[in-house]
Amino acid sequence: QVQLVESGGGLVQAGGSLMLPCAASGFTFSIYAMGWFRQAPGKEREFVGRISGSGGTTVYADSVKGRFIISRDNAKNTVYLQMNSLKPEDTAVYYCARKKSGLVGVRVSDHDYWGQGTQVTVSS
Repeated sequence: QVQLVESGGGLVQAGGSLMLPCAASGFTFSIYAMGWFRQAPGKEREFVGRISGSGGTTVYADSVKGRFIISRDNAKNTVYLQMNSLKPEDTAVYYCARKKSGLVGVRVSDHDYWGQGTQVTVSS
């Protein structure tokens, strides 16, 4: 049974940092690229970034480029989202997701399993 569990969310001041881990189980973690998405109230879920199975390649949305870093520890079956220089507009529920093989990975539909999400609130 595939499971993805995000944690680490909370309230942080603008300019601050937060680290979100996503613990994976039920599949061979190291061969799957993993994505991060976020969704604010009343808005569609949007792509934040992704990381290749080996961890050697990362891709980020323009809105977070230079501020967020995705990493993974395959020995721990965990992917991380390090968020720096946070802005109020980063406030959202953050989700990790497993990317389907052979797909680009920027669309929600490119992913087949999702975590439950963790709330990140950035105060001004």
